[in-house]
Amino acid sequence: MSSLAAERELSRSDPSFGGSLVYLLMNLPMGVLAFALLTAFISAGVGTAIVWIGLPILALVILTVRGAARMERARVYALLDRYIDLPYLPLPAAGQSVRWKARLKDGSTWRDLGYFFLLFPLGIVEFVLVTVFWSTSLGLAGLPIYYRFLPGGEYRFPTWENAWFTVDSTVSALPWAALGVLCIALSVALTKALAGTHARLATALLGPTYAQRRRLEDSWGEVHG
Repeated sequence: MSSLAAERELSRSDPSFGGSLVYLLMNLPMGVLAFALLTAFISAGVGTAIVWIGLPILALVILTVRGAARMERARVYALLDRYIDLPYLPLPAAGQSVRWKARLKDGSTWRDLGYFFLLFPLGIVEFVLVTVFWSTSLGLAGLPIYYRFLPGGEYRFPTWENAWFTVDSTVSALPWAALGVLCIALSVALTKALAGTHARLATALLGPTYAQRRRLEDSWGEVHG
């Protein structure tokens, strides 16, 4: 690990709540978009590769994925305060065929691709957990305010016909509001924990492995030596 990378690792802090919430809510639409585009273009490229038309399509997918991975590293840093080093070795100063072989042999290219395929199912899980916890927490905490505006001026759970409990006064709503405040605290912790876990996954897939880091440091030493 370079001294700069080590300094960044030591100074790294837990993600903020606001950044974590925005990041997690963004993951589902970004995951849907990435999954749709990747499956469409990879299917088209593989299906037409036999007549060579698919090879430029697949090459475009590789370049796009590597570019999108750079943007994702920037998004992780901006919202989660987690810096991810670039894992790519410098391309050889040779012809395009040699440079493309280097891209295809680079494990980072395929880890980038795997990350964007995983972003879709992960985005679903994260979005469901965040929305369910926060809607429940805020619904309970705000019950003393909005129950009077519901039909009949009362709140019945789980259904109107078969109510397990009924809230029809501020006093009866206060215990549920207290539970909502507790759930809000748990939701904050859950949001930051989910974002931190995703940041670690992003670091593992989008950052350099130990072997790649050593090769990068060796290449930097050759350049500056």
